[in-house]
Formats: sequence, C-alpha cells, structure tokens
Amino acid sequence: MLTGPSAGPFFHGTRAALAVGDELVPGRGSNFQAGRVSNHVYFAAALETAVWGAELAAALGPGEGPGRVYEVVPLGRFEDDPNVTDKRFPGNPTRSYRSRQPLRVVAEVADWPGHPPEVLQAMLDSLARLREQGLDVIED
Repeated sequence: MLTGPSAGPFFHGTRAALAVGDELVPGRGSNFQAGRVSNHVYFAAALETAVWGAELAAALGPGEGPGRVYEVVPLGRFEDDPNVTDKRFPGNPTRSYRSRQPLRVVAEVADWPGHPPEVLQAMLDSLARLREQGLDVIED
C-alpha cells in the first residue's frame, strides 16, 4: 500500500456537488452500478482519469447534474486501483488509486477538458457491452 501524497496532486471525478473541506468516504452508493455500495473511495493523480470518472458518473449515476472534478487529499493509506492496473493497464499509467480512508476536498477544478461526445459515447457503448456479457465486474 502507498501511504501518502508523494504522487499528487490527486483528483476525484463525480457528479456530487461538494465544498472545500468536505470528505468523501467509502460506504456510499456506486455511480457506476445501481444498488452497489463502494467499499473504497477512488481517485487519481492524473486529471484525465478523474475527468472520465466525472463524465461516467454524470452519464451512469442516479439523478441529474453535471460531472465535477475535485482536487482531493487522501487522509490515510491508499493503494493502486486493481480494477484498472491489474485488468487493463499494468504498471498504473492512469495513476488510479483507492482508499478505505476519507479524501478531503481541497478545491474544485473548474475548467477541466471534457471528452468529445463521440468519444464519451464509445466508452458508454463499451461499458454496456461489458455489462451485457457479465464482464463489468468491479473488484471492491
């Protein structure tokens, strides 16, 4: 397990409207699978990765609202996200992490670069195919 912010800054993508000082904690509903409670909080040291999180949360999560990206600080130990590093990108080039400890919001990233609509739709179509095949497993 990694222990601190040596690889930061860190970012979290979501649809939730948060304020500086708020804490993201495990045990909340997943933005990506209805009825699933997440045992970890997910974040990344790459802005691009958090942008995907924000866009997918906005497209797949319950309710309505835009995706948002926050700069966060992990308040405890964290590890590489095995859903990305072990399954798709060995070596963690996406710089994706997860923690069972809270993340504190330190700023909202106001002007993050979103993906073109066709790129986002291709990702959503790919996720739908995985879901149809029963391969959208999240190791949490």
